[in-house]
Amino acid sequence: MEVRQRSECRLLMSVPGIGALSVLAFVSAIEHPDRFRQSRNVGAHLGLTPRHYQSGEVDRSGRISKCGDELVRSYLFEAAGVLLTRVQRWSPLKAWAVRLVQRSGFNKARVALARKLAVILHAIWRTGAPFRWTKLETAAA
Repeated sequence: MEVRQRSECRLLMSVPGIGALSVLAFVSAIEHPDRFRQSRNVGAHLGLTPRHYQSGEVDRSGRISKCGDELVRSYLFEAAGVLLTRVQRWSPLKAWAVRLVQRSGFNKARVALARKLAVILHAIWRTGAPFRWTKLETAAA
């Protein structure tokens, strides 16, 4: 592994709930960060977005598509659970997920948080900026 790749992996592991195996699986599934123009498309590639059924006047949104890499999806799902239950430090990401748990339930919130973690990982990988716990860190940087 090159020195650059090691530093990228350490950078990705700065995201709460994400460990070495999650990062390695994510990096191997995406291969190149430039593969996607927008980070939000990574969630669809990994099968973490809802299926859509459209026909005539019917427009339904169903369960997640599960069309991507199953291992990465399960690692991100577990990382989302860790962030919700084990990570004690407050962040806007965790606050968003906790509000979603209250509205939609634990498992739906975990899937939504897993998708958001995939988007964050991709954005960090592309920009090289570390994960910021608060908005104050963003303003100071």
